[in-house]
Amino acid sequence: MFFEGACAKVVVSGAAGKVGYALLPLIAGGRMLGPNQHLQLNLLDIEAAMKCLEGIRAELMDCAFPLLDRVVITHQPAVAFENVDIAILCGSFPAKPGTLRRDLLQKNAAIFSEHGRLLGELASKDCHVCVVGNPVNTNALVLLNASNGKIKPKNVSALTRLDHNRSLALVAERANAHVRDVKNCIIWGNHSGTQVPDVNSATVKGVPVREAIKDDAYLDGEFMTTVQQRGYEIIRWRGNSSALSAANAAVDQVHDWVLGTPTGTHVSMAVYSDGNPYGVPPGLVFSFPVTCSGGEWHFVENACITPSVAKHLAATTKELEEERAESLSLAL
Repeated sequence: MFFEGACAKVVVSGAAGKVGYALLPLIAGGRMLGPNQHLQLNLLDIEAAMKCLEGIRAELMDCAFPLLDRVVITHQPAVAFENVDIAILCGSFPAKPGTLRRDLLQKNAAIFSEHGRLLGELASKDCHVCVVGNPVNTNALVLLNASNGKIKPKNVSALTRLDHNRSLALVAERANAHVRDVKNCIIWGNHSGTQVPDVNSATVKGVPVREAIKDDAYLDGEFMTTVQQRGYEIIRWRGNSSALSAANAAVDQVHDWVLGTPTGTHVSMAVYSDGNPYGVPPGLVFSFPVTCSGGEWHFVENACITPSVAKHLAATTKELEEERAESLSLAL
């Protein structure tokens, strides 16, 4: 554990939103940091959401979580970020019908630039940041750059665990197995339609997925597109974007990051690309297979890159490089 005090301070931005509402009881109940870690929750949202946050604070109190020592609500990032150990950033400007891509990047660049600067100045020196608000990869990169070196690159990640979990579940369903028997799927690249779901390192009960399922056409076609488009399907079915599954994935990602991954198991996280063994250009926040121990993530060194995966990697890399260039131009 990297917490300096007995009580970990966790900030959740966008706490009054659907993902935040689903996320908070999971954190307060010990799912994220374990059954013995006491914590303080700092709930951050816009000023207009303060009444809603009052209600959420009351509900958290009414749950009588044994590990929850204190709840702070605020619309001021400087208050929310002070001395925090973990930041889960759900608040972002959402895409709406007719929103131009440049406008979306610009509005979120302003939000995450401020968050990066303030977290760098105010958070604990080893604060771990998980970006959940879309576009997650580029928002995380903007935040890291805005910290002016005060946040370690290895302490910033963006959420691709949701896509990873979707992959595990689809493989389990197809193989007629339990999801606990599936491990080591990979999500490469951007949390977008160009992401690369990859089962070439994955197993079902220790058997390679391609041997267990025996349907390469499915694994190279429908499986990939289903994972890539699942978020859009959720919106079509529910009329809202993923909330429950996104909150669960954020908890999974931070849990494994802080407490470690099981031996022989890797997970997918979007992390800073410098030093990666797969030829991805430096200076991007890119989803890779990683293992975690001691509060740090480590690149998996030997994942199999087939020619088909390499082709898809080039496309998602190009998209992230374009987003980076546009976000940098907006910051000028």
